[in-house]
Amino acid sequence: MKVLIAGASGLVGSALKGAFDGKGISVTDLVRQSPNIGLPEIEWHPDQGKLDSGELEGFDAVINLAGESIAEGRWTDDKKRRIRESRIQGTRLLSKTLAKLTAPPAVFLCASATGIYGDRGQEMLDEDSAPGKGFLAEVCGEWEEATKPAIDAGVRVVNLRLGPIFSAKGGMLEKLLPPFKLGVGGKIGSGNQYMSWVAMDDVVGAITLALENETLRGPVNIVAPNAVTNGEFTKALGKVLSRPTFFAVPEFAARLAFGEMADEMLLSSQRVVPKRLSEAGYQFKYPDLESALRHVMKD
Repeated sequence: MKVLIAGASGLVGSALKGAFDGKGISVTDLVRQSPNIGLPEIEWHPDQGKLDSGELEGFDAVINLAGESIAEGRWTDDKKRRIRESRIQGTRLLSKTLAKLTAPPAVFLCASATGIYGDRGQEMLDEDSAPGKGFLAEVCGEWEEATKPAIDAGVRVVNLRLGPIFSAKGGMLEKLLPPFKLGVGGKIGSGNQYMSWVAMDDVVGAITLALENETLRGPVNIVAPNAVTNGEFTKALGKVLSRPTFFAVPEFAARLAFGEMADEMLLSSQRVVPKRLSEAGYQFKYPDLESALRHVMKD
């Protein structure tokens, strides 16, 4: 199988490439600079609408993971513009290009996020649930809509609605571990808000399933089957690290430190279930929080 990946150098892309190499899957990277001689790379510039369609012929699958980090820096107007455009421009360019190919790939997997559901309290959310409100919900909605040209051309499209990913090599845990290891970690706000997390091993497993399983199309929630509250997460992480978790962060302090991002990412509640993965028979390697955290801490 020949696979083209946009965002291959990121956290998820790097993990996928390692897994694919073990399966004998050939990977080519989409890069935003001149390709390195001797490496399987194709140049593109989504902000300029530049992508040579001829170079995309012959791939069995295309995976788009590209996008500005939402967790780095405050959400200024310029930051929010980059978050939106880096996702939608690239996805739309890829989707339109794939639609014009003589032999388009069988499947186009495009990242999205559980942020599409907005702040929903204790409501159980699956792929049939309506989108929510807020900046991230709007961005994710436009992100998924940008895949429409490929869908209209008959390409099987899967929108990978990723939850917060637990990995030993970066992401959410990398930012949380320092204060928790020092014994000054704690719940954020009330601690009652739900977090629909997923271990990196299961991200790779779920994406591999979506690549191979022809029955999967449209939105697919990539989250563990057991969402937890922020309070439960705090207690579990403290237990795994053998550290106290008495230091709570009030809502006003979170907003003061992170601005709008606090409301959208730290204080909002999303209780998401992986309905379509379960229906497809996916078996999670790390379905419960403590086992996932212990696995990550060992890596």
